[in-house]
Amino acid sequence: MYEAVHAHPDGDSTAARFAATAAKQGYDGVVVRADDVRPDYGCLEGADCDVVDAVEIVADGPEQASGAVGNFRPDRTVVLVRGGTDRLNRFAVEQDRVDVLSRPFAGDGDVNHVLAKAAKRNGVRVEFDLGPALRATGGHRVQHLDDLRKLKRILDHYDAPYVVSANARSHLELRAPRELAAVGEEIGLGAEWVREGLAEWGRIAARNRERLSESFIAPGVERGRYEKDD
Repeated sequence: MYEAVHAHPDGDSTAARFAATAAKQGYDGVVVRADDVRPDYGCLEGADCDVVDAVEIVADGPEQASGAVGNFRPDRTVVLVRGGTDRLNRFAVEQDRVDVLSRPFAGDGDVNHVLAKAAKRNGVRVEFDLGPALRATGGHRVQHLDDLRKLKRILDHYDAPYVVSANARSHLELRAPRELAAVGEEIGLGAEWVREGLAEWGRIAARNRERLSESFIAPGVERGRYEKDD
């Protein structure tokens, strides 16, 4: 299982610190997401878990997001687009170049049956952000839990893909897989369902690393036995 984190300077801890803490908690790896700056990877030699380079694109609208996806897709293993508005949410799930729609409820955005079907068709995972369930209070927490339960019902109905994260910005905010599974059980998502969402990050990374390797000429086109470099 993997967790997707915000490393310094986007967050408060280096990628190396995240990796060390995640390994102790039983994770196989961490996905290090950042916006427009390279995160601080620190010293990763001898890291006890996998570290995956990723980008979380934060844009004002689909036009800006589209350009950023084109820029980052060739060299980042995992590409996320942060949603939060209906236009950004729809843009993300309609792009097969995007791996994950993150934070779909961050602003006033929503996910409906149209977006769920598009996410399944294009293989875009929708993120279940457990951060507010762990760290928010009062009405904001209650509303977010309602949104998560609604999202699960819609994605389950259309068998759309998803990932789960606690959106940690510090290694102190990391929670072990068993803890997140327990939270999922408590709030009505289900423990095994949460574990599958954590494992999906690793599947995305493995698939995309293969696509980015020299065995592929272009997305979906594998180098044949008679193909040679120019």
